[in-house]
Amino acid sequence: MLSLLTEHPLFCALILILLDLGLWRLISSRGSEWKLLVRVLIFALFSIVLFNEGLNPMEPAPWADNVPLHLAATGLQIGWWLFGARTLTVLIGAVMMQRVGHTGRLLQDLLGAVIFLIAIIAALGYVLDLPVKGVLATSGALAIIVGLALQSTLSDVFSGIVLNTTKPYQLDDWISIDGTEGRVTDIDWRATRLQTSQGSMAVIPNSLAAKAKIINFSRPSNMFGVSVSVPVSPHARPSSVIEALERAMQGCRQLLDTPAPSVALKSSASGGAEYEISGFVASMGEKRVVRNQLFDLAYRHLQASGVNLLSSTETSAAPHLSRPRALLESSPIFSTLREEEKDTFSQNMTLQTFRAGETILAGGEVSDHLFIIESGVVSVTLKRHGAPLESGRMGPGEVIGEAGILSDTALPADFSAKTFCALYRIEKSYLKPCLDARHDIHDAMQALLDFRLHKAQSLTEEAPVVAPKRGFLQWLRNRV
Repeated sequence: MLSLLTEHPLFCALILILLDLGLWRLISSRGSEWKLLVRVLIFALFSIVLFNEGLNPMEPAPWADNVPLHLAATGLQIGWWLFGARTLTVLIGAVMMQRVGHTGRLLQDLLGAVIFLIAIIAALGYVLDLPVKGVLATSGALAIIVGLALQSTLSDVFSGIVLNTTKPYQLDDWISIDGTEGRVTDIDWRATRLQTSQGSMAVIPNSLAAKAKIINFSRPSNMFGVSVSVPVSPHARPSSVIEALERAMQGCRQLLDTPAPSVALKSSASGGAEYEISGFVASMGEKRVVRNQLFDLAYRHLQASGVNLLSSTETSAAPHLSRPRALLESSPIFSTLREEEKDTFSQNMTLQTFRAGETILAGGEVSDHLFIIESGVVSVTLKRHGAPLESGRMGPGEVIGEAGILSDTALPADFSAKTFCALYRIEKSYLKPCLDARHDIHDAMQALLDFRLHKAQSLTEEAPVVAPKRGFLQWLRNRV
């Protein structure tokens, strides 16, 4: 076998081409640097074999008297031009991927097409010794005919070039094209592909995108608008509504401080008034969660202010219920109490107020009472690496101090008033016998405590350090 390769180097050249094709498919995409290195080495070996055999790709093949050998040599010389064009295209693609990422893929494809066209013309002129001028004239006429037949496709191609040059959007941007909203997953020769919020794929031709109205929600980066409309009773005092909705805004920690969120009266009529909470979040994925949270907070803070959301039938809490009694009625922990038990509980709840910035329960302090938030926003702060970290915010109906009631322990968090807060206090001496008798309330409170402890642990524990991956190209750049 070895003697066959040394006596017939053309077989060796053919094997190198087949080896390149095989290894290019066998090596996984994660080893792109190795694939590139293998291709360059095989092309170098292929060139050495051809030139050593006297096959210059710049000249027609020798051995005109031996037709089979002449045809084989001609095929290998043409293969050298195409092999070289492919290797050069891959090298340019690797460099562009390092510089501009996937956004330059269309330009990379155009350069590859030009390189292959040059290689084919060079092979026709040098290897086959054909009159290139005549070939170019014929190909020009053919290009005109094909261009007329493919006007719409060419319009998409050139529109894609314009979009990649002006860059009104890039991969992973959230955009809207003529009302179709989604995340950009691909920009190719013909179309832009969007993944919509419903999970479907929208394919928009580049020619349409180039002419359409484009809204890019990802520009400026890390800032996405979110708004919630809240309809309320027309009899509610506007200042009370706005004050409650501002507390709801402050209770949503995901809203960015800059630009500051705001509350505004959107419309007012005899049938009701509509207010709008608007602000910004750091990522598109947070919009749905924040919108839901804002509406829930708006409902709770409006209810704490005695304002009802607008409905077809005006509803309100029973007028004979006191505020402590109404809190117990809406509480997920104490709602299972019997009516007479709720009445007794409400009579043993005392109101306590805190100014903004005042500490309600310090971290490490064992509480001998339970707080139920009546109104306002409470900030929860943990210590992480010695620095304070706000882990959450609480609003009307939530409880504070369950750790001291259940197990005489303390949470590692500070609870402080972010706004003016009113809280109802229940002493442990009164609450403990109820928990011993009512296991459902005890279990609900224990589940809340377990959740808070787990969250505190996950937020304060150190994340493992991941060593950065170092590829062949990175190693080569460091050596240069």
